[in-house]
Amino acid sequence: MVLKARHHFFIYPFFRFYAGWIIRRHFGRVEVSGDFSDRKLPLLLLANHFSWWDGFFAMYLNVTVLKRKFHFMMLEEQLMKFSFFNKTGGFSIRKNSRSMIESMNYTAELLRDHRNMVLLFPQGKIESCYKQPILFEPGVNRIIEKIGSPVQIIFMANLIDYFSSRKPGIFMYIYEYKEDKFDLGSIQEAYNRFFNQCITSNSLKFND
Repeated sequence: MVLKARHHFFIYPFFRFYAGWIIRRHFGRVEVSGDFSDRKLPLLLLANHFSWWDGFFAMYLNVTVLKRKFHFMMLEEQLMKFSFFNKTGGFSIRKNSRSMIESMNYTAELLRDHRNMVLLFPQGKIESCYKQPILFEPGVNRIIEKIGSPVQIIFMANLIDYFSSRKPGIFMYIYEYKEDKFDLGSIQEAYNRFFNQCITSNSLKFND
C-alpha cells in the first residue's frame, strides 16, 4: 500500500524554509537559469539524481519559481526510515511489487490538480552527475499515460562547480518540455539534449 504524502502544519513550512537556509549556508553561489511560464497547470518536475542534496534543490526551485504544493516520490524503505519526509510531501514506491501500480495511480491523481507539483528522479537511483546518457525507468511513461489531463513537464538539471571559490556553486537549469510526443524515448532524448546544453553552459561560467 502506498504511503501517501502529508503536509504537516509545522514540518512542511519548516522544510520550505530549511531548504533555502541550508543551501545558502553550504553553497557560495546559487543560480537558477531558464524560463518558466506558469500556465496554471499541475507540474511534473523531472530532475537528475546525483546527491543527497537533490530534494533540497527541487524545494528551493519550487519556493522561488514554481510555487506549487510540493510532492515527491521516494523508495518505501527510505521513506519509512526517514518518516520526516512523509510530512513534507513524500510518498512511497516499492519497486518490483504490485503496489507500484498504486503508486503510479496516486502520482497521476496528484497531477490532475493544478495546485500540485510532483518531483520524480527518472533515473530511479543516485548516479554520478558525469554519467551520460541519463536513462529513464519505464514508470515515467506509465505515469504520464495515466494522467489523462494537461500537465506541464519541467526538466531540471543540477550541476555543482567550484571554479575559483572555496565553496561550491549550485547551478539549477530548467526547461519546459513542449513537444507533442509523450513516449518515454522522446522525453528521455529531449532531457539528454537539455542536459548536454546545461553542461556546455556551465563550462562557460568559468570565464564569468
